[in-house]
Amino acid sequence: MAATDSLVRRPPASAGAVQTEAERSHSAQPVASLDGSAFRELLKAGLTWLDHHHEIVNALNVFPVPDGDTGTNMLLTMRSACQEIIPEHVRSIGEVVKAAAHGALMGARGNSGVILSQILRGIARSLDGEITLTGPQLAAALAEGSRIAYKGVNRPVEGTILTVIREAAEAARSAADLDPDLSFVLGRTVRAADEAVANTPRLLPVLAQTGKVDSGGKGLFYILEGMHRKLTGQTIGVEAAVLPGRPAPAVAPSAPPPPAESAKGSRPLPPLFYGFDVQFLVEGADLDVTTIRDQISAMGDCPLVEGTQSLIKVHVHVPNPGVPLSYAVTLGFVTDVIVENMDDMQMPAMPPGYEPAAQPTSAAAPTQAVAAAASEAPLGPIEGPGIVAVAPGAGLAQVFKSLGAHIIISGGQTMNPSTQEIYQAIQRLPGSQVIILPNNGNIIMAAQQAQLLADASKSVVVVPSKSIPQGISALLGFNPHTSLERNAQAMTSALGHVQTGEVTIAVQDASFDGIEVHAGEVIGLLNDRLTAKGLTSAEVAEMLLEQMHASELEVITLYYGQPVSAADAELLQSRLQELYPDQDIETVAGGQPFYHYIISAE
Repeated sequence: MAATDSLVRRPPASAGAVQTEAERSHSAQPVASLDGSAFRELLKAGLTWLDHHHEIVNALNVFPVPDGDTGTNMLLTMRSACQEIIPEHVRSIGEVVKAAAHGALMGARGNSGVILSQILRGIARSLDGEITLTGPQLAAALAEGSRIAYKGVNRPVEGTILTVIREAAEAARSAADLDPDLSFVLGRTVRAADEAVANTPRLLPVLAQTGKVDSGGKGLFYILEGMHRKLTGQTIGVEAAVLPGRPAPAVAPSAPPPPAESAKGSRPLPPLFYGFDVQFLVEGADLDVTTIRDQISAMGDCPLVEGTQSLIKVHVHVPNPGVPLSYAVTLGFVTDVIVENMDDMQMPAMPPGYEPAAQPTSAAAPTQAVAAAASEAPLGPIEGPGIVAVAPGAGLAQVFKSLGAHIIISGGQTMNPSTQEIYQAIQRLPGSQVIILPNNGNIIMAAQQAQLLADASKSVVVVPSKSIPQGISALLGFNPHTSLERNAQAMTSALGHVQTGEVTIAVQDASFDGIEVHAGEVIGLLNDRLTAKGLTSAEVAEMLLEQMHASELEVITLYYGQPVSAADAELLQSRLQELYPDQDIETVAGGQPFYHYIISAE
């Protein structure tokens, strides 16, 4: 149903409402209110418009490392929100937004996705029980969305998506005081969001340094803009994103477009690691939800099967999308099918000349086997708290398992697991106490949301590890024979005992702290700061160790990733042993994508 089919029209705006030329051109038929069905179409339009622009949002990553995934995280979060809205929810605006908020929460990925889910949560709280939506109600809902989003962040920072939603909500309130017309209120909201995004570099020094705007705020702007375009009858197709005369996106000149080498059909392909995200609806008679849930759960990761005897919604991550779909067609009438290649969505645009190590087909099998074993293997009795850890490669997964982690979630840079994935891992553990190691700063918020969602019978603690070395250091401080509280304290304390170095390829030109880098150069990060660049990954690894004062340390471990061969890692180990004869130096096959080396030094 088109959004305009469920609108209640009203007379033109009052003379006191001052409108811009653009607002007047799209407000010939003012809108008094929307019902749930119409608002669902607006949310879907916001998703579509974000989809058309999410790579622009990704390109706004301020650091030149291959993890610019804000746009992708927000897209997947928004997609989860829209998929949660089934026909039974469209009777009222309150039901639609409540379903969308729940879907966004469970599908939230990365900090940007979690904050977006909190905005929707606040909107849903404000509209709870409402049948239709008016302009003043929209303004009040956006204000509540802003309040909840700020509340959900430990240390709110201005110049981010938080600023954008707050200023957009303030503009909506002012607009509603002038004229309750929904199209007018939403138009003023979008304009304020655009201005707030443009102003973010003045509020956040790192943005001013790079000449970019905040990526999360830009993603939120696209969602709001897509909703407004749908409400006012404008095009939201792909062609609209490149219409002649359309203002250029606010992307700094230093963020180059994806290189030609990344075009499909002529790009280096990654091994199958994450697989496919498959979603669909099944309509039929006497559908057995329990049996279907058991069958789908046996096929892959992150299963979600909900519904009634006549309509069931299915979501699952699988290596082969044909398996659940073939099963589905035996059950009934299959509709709303979505199949996404998660490896493709998380493959960042790399600069010309970057060639990740080619992985033979057989090499992908151990990765999948470890992931499957970590998520599906039966768990026996556990002594002490259960541990959930996030790791980006098969080798790193094995390291965490060997140190006592019970469930490994595949993910990390470029592929942040959702709240639902972490929540399901918590629920699978047989004990009542759980410790989560996110091992990435962009996963901590999703882990904290999963902690809040856990059953009352579970006591869950998030140890805020921001890197793989920190996660491993924390595990070494774990004692299964002591209390959850003591373990949490010891493991959190251990995070400060280790230094983290990372070697990768710059995906764009950048300048930080006096270091100028160009796309394609090898760069090094020390404790999340860009500190080195060089011609080879081995050279940069040596630089990082010198910056760490490795001669004063005891243990150095290099986890080498997919771009590095075992022979090259061994050569580097020999070279480092000559430089640091008194240190214990080890190399481990981590299997992580895009990062040549992750270095742990303590």
